Amino acid sequence: MTEDERKVLQVNAAFYEAFCRRDMEGMDKLWAQEHEIAVVHPGWQAVYGRDDVLASWHGILQSPGSPDIACTGVRVFVTGDVAFVICTEKLLSGDLIATNVFIRESSEWKLIHHHAGPTATDDASSAMLN
Repeated sequence: MTEDERKVLQVNAAFYEAFCRRDMEGMDKLWAQEHEIAVVHPGWQAVYGRDDVLASWHGILQSPGSPDIACTGVRVFVTGDVAFVICTEKLLSGDLIATNVFIRESSEWKLIHHHAGPTATDDASSAMLN
């Protein structure tokens, strides 16, 4: 594993830790400030721009119904100053598939996009490939 891959995975883990702790300050620090950002929460339209993205996270993290979440099956990909992680988000209500996109900003890896949505079962995925 490369140093960049390790660092991206650390930031990805910090993202899920902030989510689990309902830590808005920690969440804020993980997102890019010099680049445009966006998020697609399950069942939502896309949210664009730092203010709106962070407001969406604030609403989720402050909600009494905010889900407990665990990140599993993590795969990291780094290409230059951009990286992405694909993982499974484990919730009590079921699994989601997520992509987290990062950019190197002032020598640190920062989130620029998160997208989570329903995932197909293994049977459905296999059927689509055949």
